[in-house]
Amino acid sequence: MYGLVDKAVEALVTSGLGEETGEVVKVKAGVEEEVFLSNQSYPDEATFNLVAAATEVPELPISEILISFGEHWFLKTAEESYGPMMVAAGASLREFLVSLPHLHTRVSMIYPDLKPTGFECRDVAENSLKLRYHTHRSGLTNCVVGLVQGLGKYDDTFAVCELEDTKDENGECDVFEVRWADVS
Repeated sequence: MYGLVDKAVEALVTSGLGEETGEVVKVKAGVEEEVFLSNQSYPDEATFNLVAAATEVPELPISEILISFGEHWFLKTAEESYGPMMVAAGASLREFLVSLPHLHTRVSMIYPDLKPTGFECRDVAENSLKLRYHTHRSGLTNCVVGLVQGLGKYDDTFAVCELEDTKDENGECDVFEVRWADVS
């Protein structure tokens, strides 16, 4: 994964638990980098080690960390790094989700070694859709829940994202049911 992701994990920990805890997490994760470079690629293992170490310090379930990271990614990292692209991606939660494949294509132009996840929307209705999540990485389904919740907060929309079907050895993808309601 790119350093932008590792920086976001680090920022999530330090913003919620402080700089000292962030350093403890890095040590527990075996991270030797003083600073992650956003556009440099790092082994996925480094990211997964950071997340695992983050669960040990405050003793939180990994599902909570991943949901929090998904929200943080959308509300902080993506907003700061891709703000204009996000605005162009859609004026509502529904439009944004439907345009996710195009957004990932544009992000891939910035990060040429990126192996992006794939998203596909099906059964799109006025207040719901099925979100299909394709990835070569395992264990990140709760991150998708957090991303959708973060997108809802960004759009001032109450969003619910529930895992409906999981990818297994023969499965093609994870499938989520996403529902929303405007809260403004």
